[in-house]
Amino acid sequence: MQLDLSRWKHFTAMALIGDGIMGIIHPSRDAKAWHYGPEPWKNLMQSLEDRPNLTRAISAAQVIGGVLWVLHSSRQDADAKTVEGGSKKLA
Repeated sequence: MQLDLSRWKHFTAMALIGDGIMGIIHPSRDAKAWHYGPEPWKNLMQSLEDRPNLTRAISAAQVIGGVLWVLHSSRQDADAKTVEGGSKKLA
């Protein structure tokens, strides 16, 4: 089963928003959850764990970015469906 691009965008946005909310609520635990990977990444996650307010700020930006992406993506998808349907959209 193949998912279309709009569903992948929606899924990715949900993950971004959800992770951002978790980072706002419990920043040190959210940063600790990402301690896997290359050493530079682990060091970054450790520094975010040590700076909860910075982690909250980044998480808030992540939520805002995810919401804006969904809104922009939804508008593009609606415009594409309008063009495919053959009807004209009035400005």
